[in-house]
Amino acid sequence: MESPHTDFIRQRIQSDLAEQRLSQGVITRFPPEPNGYLHIGHAKSICLNFGVAKQFGGKTYLRFDDTNPLKESDEYVDAIKADVKWLGFEWTEVTHASDYFEEIYNYAVELIKADKAFVCSLDAEAMRSTRGSLTEPGQDSPYRGRSVDENLDLFQRMRNGEFAEGEHVLRLKIDMASPNINMRDPVIYRIRHVAHQRTGDAWCIYPMYDFTHCICDALEGISHSLCTLEFEDHRPLYDWVLDNINLNYHPPQIEFSRLGLEYTVMSKRILNRLVDESLVDGWDDPRMPTIAGLRRRGVTPAAIRDFCSRIGVTKQDNTVEMNLLEFCVRKDMEDSAPRGMGVLQPLKVVLTNFTEDQSIELQGPWHAQNESLGQRTLPIGRELYIERADFELEPPKKYKRLSPGEMVRLRYAFIIRCDEVIFDDNGDVAQLNCSYFEDSRSGQDTSGLKPKGVIHWVDAEAGVPVQVRDYQRLFKVPNPGSDTLLADINPDSVVHLNAVVEPAIMQHDSPRFQFERQGYFCKDAVLPDVFNKTVSLREGF
Repeated sequence: MESPHTDFIRQRIQSDLAEQRLSQGVITRFPPEPNGYLHIGHAKSICLNFGVAKQFGGKTYLRFDDTNPLKESDEYVDAIKADVKWLGFEWTEVTHASDYFEEIYNYAVELIKADKAFVCSLDAEAMRSTRGSLTEPGQDSPYRGRSVDENLDLFQRMRNGEFAEGEHVLRLKIDMASPNINMRDPVIYRIRHVAHQRTGDAWCIYPMYDFTHCICDALEGISHSLCTLEFEDHRPLYDWVLDNINLNYHPPQIEFSRLGLEYTVMSKRILNRLVDESLVDGWDDPRMPTIAGLRRRGVTPAAIRDFCSRIGVTKQDNTVEMNLLEFCVRKDMEDSAPRGMGVLQPLKVVLTNFTEDQSIELQGPWHAQNESLGQRTLPIGRELYIERADFELEPPKKYKRLSPGEMVRLRYAFIIRCDEVIFDDNGDVAQLNCSYFEDSRSGQDTSGLKPKGVIHWVDAEAGVPVQVRDYQRLFKVPNPGSDTLLADINPDSVVHLNAVVEPAIMQHDSPRFQFERQGYFCKDAVLPDVFNKTVSLREGF
């Protein structure tokens, strides 16, 4: 399902091409700030920006909006590059807002000379108090009337490092009575005495995003500046800046709805808090909605691209059900993931009519509907494990698994009958003594027996002990709030299980498997002998 929809953005591009308005062709950009790891909301923007450029034979810049050195680092730059590549996209060029710091500064000087920008010396609280509200206009700064020469001098001295942080800012002169608060003399430069990860100590003043972004778009010849709906109110400022500086190109900004996903959060600030307060185990915790977390959980790039394609591109913000993402994950892996057997909560079974040293090698396909995945060997001996949930002392009606005196088939193996139940000192079931029927081997069954069900199992001697991490929703509620974050977190979002898997799984090159009757699981990329549950086998959404 990766064929693009005919959404309003693609229709706009088709129209621009038909009207020959794109002499440079289709050029898009994905402009993350390197202050955290990308999440699945960014994946929607990545798929859109890279997808439309590829569809129309254009190119895409990966541009890092590195204008706030307080929060940015090379770790995040490297992580973002890795995530974009993992999702299956290639950029034309990597650029940084900091590449253009000198040009951006010169445009600010140009605006000062045109008396369209001024150095304001109000502190942050005073500036907030004079900004007005949605129903009341703002008040002009008392410094708005400074002369051009005074503003040029102060701005140069800001750059020279003569002032403390917060002592001055550079603001545009627009309209303090504008109904759009973003147009009320916005700040476009602030002082930060912090080393930048790329430019070092070359700068101590840094441009604001709204001033930087439109200039970078124009300098790079972006044909369509695609951004999420929260920037719709910023578009007049985007346009004002480009209309008032000496730049001969003016890209159109087009907004689309951002992605909301149930039972998680997309705010970088909150995701940072989850990491900083150790509420999760880092940015790549498999419970996180980050690309790194989804990758570690076992979600495939194709499933994420399919998910982004299915939700489409609209102007309406909405929250998508988690079940849709899980559906896309199952759909991608159902035909390609090898299918093996893993027992998550083992119950010991002794086949009493096996001899102590008896062992039989069976064969089973890695996928019954995909022969290209081949076969694997399944050893079975006197002792094995079945799932504790596959045995009931007092089974309900229509029960099709194992119970006292009843029979089941072991997948790819034999029919067994439960002859005796052994209890531990607490009265819990500790072991089942069973007999197997030698003439009931799968594919060669001449026994005439007809058990009601089939269960999975793992040989006790050959099986490999592993830890399985069964992940649930990170939050208990569909729409967690930043003010109720701690109360909304699910304390049981991960369950650690001491499981056992068939040996062939540990020897296979694939990191992803379907554990038959259980779900899809992935070998952890960091921790040895750990499997993360990707998604259950439950169908539909």
